[in-house]
Amino acid sequence: MKLKKLILNSVAATALTVAGGAAMAADVTLRIQTHYAPETVSGKLAQQYADDVELMSGGAIDIEMFFSSSVVASVETFDAAANGILDCDMTGGGYQTGKNPAFQFVGDIMGGYDTPYQQLSWLYHGGGYDAAQDLYNGFGMQLVGWWVYGQESLASSKPIDGPAAFKDWKFRSPPGMETKIFEKLGAKPIVMDFTEIFTALETGIIDGADASGLANNVGLGLYDLVKHANYPGFHSMPSDHLACNKMVWDGLSDSHRAIMDTAMQKLALQTALTFEKKNAEAAAQLRADGVTLHAWNDTDKQAFRDAAQATWPEFATTDEAKALVDSHLGYLKQLGLVAE
Repeated sequence: MKLKKLILNSVAATALTVAGGAAMAADVTLRIQTHYAPETVSGKLAQQYADDVELMSGGAIDIEMFFSSSVVASVETFDAAANGILDCDMTGGGYQTGKNPAFQFVGDIMGGYDTPYQQLSWLYHGGGYDAAQDLYNGFGMQLVGWWVYGQESLASSKPIDGPAAFKDWKFRSPPGMETKIFEKLGAKPIVMDFTEIFTALETGIIDGADASGLANNVGLGLYDLVKHANYPGFHSMPSDHLACNKMVWDGLSDSHRAIMDTAMQKLALQTALTFEKKNAEAAAQLRADGVTLHAWNDTDKQAFRDAAQATWPEFATTDEAKALVDSHLGYLKQLGLVAE
């Protein structure tokens, strides 16, 4: 019933917008879904984004935020927005690699940039925004921006103190290139929805999980179940996105689009800054609670980076994906993160 009601509301809203033309542009309701739970750090930041947009627009833009993938599964959010069930998707491009592997390289590059600031720099100053926009527009969506919380940490029921620990390690993996990388390291990735992680760990279906950053993992309760993590992280730094139905986006006024873009850039900065602090706080508390945090040495981290970068061309099987890999490599060389 919830889904049917959303579809009917979408049809009605579209009809009113068409009928009203420019006069209707002053008042907008946007339905946005995120995979994050409202009590996680990222969930709270997503709500702050909605509050900022509403405040800056003087209430003319009303955002209805759906948390924990409550309308459709996380991987289905993009299509739900493209098809008008939702208006915008606040998950990440990595969930859409089945459409085109190019989405991997706007969703989770893996083994590339060290910090959120470097990754955001590629988007805004390294040619990434235009390259990514062509990809999104091809599926009826508009990329508004990224919010990058930094390197992720794994959760595990057994020590993960180096590459050898991944031998036969069953863990939740998001879809896409990550499964290939970890298989090369001997792991057994199992693709499952973000919302299924806690139960899968609780029941022993998996030994561990690639879920999110350390503070978000705490918010999900993962370390109540398992007592090993790696910190600082190194393997994955997802670019969560805000992507909107292109017809909805094009129907917004210039000022409303500017408000959403400005609020998104604030969200990007605040996400990176917040997690610098929250992850450090979470690490201290976890150690006090008896969770072992494994810090990999540079040699072991490079072993992962080598496996990841060797997988990029294997996964880049479309023209769009190859172009994005070339773009990243060119920028990574400028930053001195990849040798010439």
